[in-house]
Amino acid sequence: MAVSIAHLGPIGTNAEAAALQYASWLTASTGQESLLCPYPSIALSLRAVAEGNADVAVVPIENSTEGSVPATLDGLWRFGNLQIQWALILPISHALLSQAPAIDAIQTVYSHPQALAQCQGWLEKFLPTAQLIPTSSTTEALQSLGEDATSAAISSPRAAELYNLPVLADSINDHPDNCTRFWILSQQPSPGGSHTSLAFTVHDLPGSLVKPLQVFASRGINLSHIESRPTKRSLGDYLFFVDLEADARKPDVQATLAELAKDTETLKVFGSYDILPTAKS
Repeated sequence: MAVSIAHLGPIGTNAEAAALQYASWLTASTGQESLLCPYPSIALSLRAVAEGNADVAVVPIENSTEGSVPATLDGLWRFGNLQIQWALILPISHALLSQAPAIDAIQTVYSHPQALAQCQGWLEKFLPTAQLIPTSSTTEALQSLGEDATSAAISSPRAAELYNLPVLADSINDHPDNCTRFWILSQQPSPGGSHTSLAFTVHDLPGSLVKPLQVFASRGINLSHIESRPTKRSLGDYLFFVDLEADARKPDVQATLAELAKDTETLKVFGSYDILPTAKS
């Protein structure tokens, strides 16, 4: 039976490209075939797996230019039953797609907020007066570009081929080494690996965040990332996402997590995992 892979659609998104990379690896390593299932948002992609309507979700978690993807962090905390199986790093190249006769004819640019932000410098230089309109994905607006020769979209060169659209400018992202880290998530137990991701809330007391961080420091565990997100319960109430360079299967890390649980209000461990080898890595 084919493995169903939920991802942000429509076709041609970077999330679909990451899902295709994972599907290719899955076939090569296990012989399993895959079925890609596009969803209109990251949250719905995660919900599909959390509710058993898809086997796996491939979702962006962090971009090298714009940082973490809030929708993924919020969804992972909310659903609670998802575990990280792998991480995948995908190089991201943005292009300006349009039926306009020239760049200076463009008045409106559509794309996902992350893509708009990753091309902010280029847009300020070449399209300083254009209206920037955020969309749910980098390909949402592509089918309507033919109706307005003054509009454009930031998407991938691959999407230009899929939707048969002209590329007016290529590699317009501000940083040439732009890349996005994706997580492959399912309800299956985490396989283990060199990276562990977790999140916790703390009691509303002075020094409440210091204690959990001291737990890691005292045991010599390196934190590669820490970020706060609002709990959505009340203003000023936060939860903290942490990435560790450690494997939660090891006894010393398990002891650390047990101690951490005593110094936090709620602790969720999303699993230990490795970075999936790809054609670009």
